[in-house]
Amino acid sequence: MTTIALEQETRRVPRPAPAPIPLSRIASVELRKSFNTRSGFWLLASVGIAAVIATGAVLLFAPNDQLTYDTFGAAIGIPLSIILPVVAILSVTSEWSQRSGLTTFTLVPHRSRIVLAKGIVAVGTGVVSMVSALAIGALGNIVGSAIAGVPTVWDDGPAFLADVVLFNVLGMLVGFMLGLLIRNSAGAIVAYFVYSFVLPTLAMLLADSQQWFRDLQPWVDVTYAQSALVNGTMTGEQWANLGVTHLIWLVIPLIVGVRLVLRSEVK
Repeated sequence: MTTIALEQETRRVPRPAPAPIPLSRIASVELRKSFNTRSGFWLLASVGIAAVIATGAVLLFAPNDQLTYDTFGAAIGIPLSIILPVVAILSVTSEWSQRSGLTTFTLVPHRSRIVLAKGIVAVGTGVVSMVSALAIGALGNIVGSAIAGVPTVWDDGPAFLADVVLFNVLGMLVGFMLGLLIRNSAGAIVAYFVYSFVLPTLAMLLADSQQWFRDLQPWVDVTYAQSALVNGTMTGEQWANLGVTHLIWLVIPLIVGVRLVLRSEVK
């Protein structure tokens, strides 16, 4: 009996495997990481600051007949189309530039979950930032028309505003994709400006001189196809152009970038 009791006492009870960390918790941590540095905080704060400055500029310099919601939205959209992709780039490249990737991928070995959480945070940040900025523009439209003594003009409907939000979210996803591909803050930011300003200019010059490319441009020039979102009502063909160009320039490189992150050595 004594031997049996000792065996029962020394027998190890199997411990249950710990539950995986919920994706919501990983996303909340990634969101906090976007704010917990001075540079990250001020970069995100610059979204609101840029919206306020753009709204003030319209109030000060726009003629009375141009004090419309579309004018305020266009003024706000220009700085945000640059700031938001940079936010997405830094959310990815910070793991390598700040050498925090080793800790992150040790705590959560499945890197795909980290990438997914970062993508959710990037898209969520873009949507919230754009909605907040458009609300600031709406306030500026009301104040500006009251000061000028002209009727308040709401010339942008919900469908168009949704296209504007989509335009900026796609821009953020481009920055996110470049961050995954390059994994270096400076290199990814430079690549984004080449992607957004140099390549479209070259495509425009080629379309002006070559008829064959002018016909092909809507299907291969991602900036040309994306600009239709903010130029008026989208047609079925324009949605097709948007899907094909982003498949080539966003989805496929994004898949390659995710694979590189999953396989790359973290030091």
